[in-house]
Amino acid sequence: MMDRIDSSEAGEPDDAIRPPEPDAAMADLSGRLLIAMPALTAPPFAHSVVYLCAHSPQDGAMGLVINRRLSQPNFGALMEQLGVEPNPPARRIGLCTGGPVASERGFVLHSSDWSGDGSLPVDDATTLTASLDVLRAIASGDGPRRAVLALGHASWSPGQLEDEIAANVWLAAPPCDDIIFDRDFDTKWRRALNTLGIDPMRLVSGIGHA
Repeated sequence: MMDRIDSSEAGEPDDAIRPPEPDAAMADLSGRLLIAMPALTAPPFAHSVVYLCAHSPQDGAMGLVINRRLSQPNFGALMEQLGVEPNPPARRIGLCTGGPVASERGFVLHSSDWSGDGSLPVDDATTLTASLDVLRAIASGDGPRRAVLALGHASWSPGQLEDEIAANVWLAAPPCDDIIFDRDFDTKWRRALNTLGIDPMRLVSGIGHA
């Protein structure tokens, strides 16, 4: 095994939810959250929250779904499969299904107080690491202060994400450490919408109405 982790219309009310402006859709959204709109019903992205690790017009986008709990294997069992010591680990972090691409590969999204070989800073606060070094540090009780391990990732070809945002498939929101890293996976979609001042129930009921 390689030393990486594998396994506006007339009469519309003033407070109506509108699609983002075109300029916003074209901005670099690296380090931001993507929140699926209710109209996006196809798995695995229905009601999903994605942390965008990279985004550029030339290369497209790559991100991790951060609100799909991975129940099996648990963290200790995964460390055993990967041969990471000590086991049982001194620390445990949350596991999620990061997306449909390369589901056998792992990515640790973590706070930037730790860095190792192969670590890629996303912004000043958050780093992405795809090597086993970070898991060895976490298992030994050290490593980054906050972290989540995702198996698989999501990706978009150049221009694809911009088109989806313009079509009101996704909302972009600022990052929030609690949403990114805590283990309350079932509430992340609602909490992410709340950071934009949006009531999810109102958003659902407003879909399809001018």
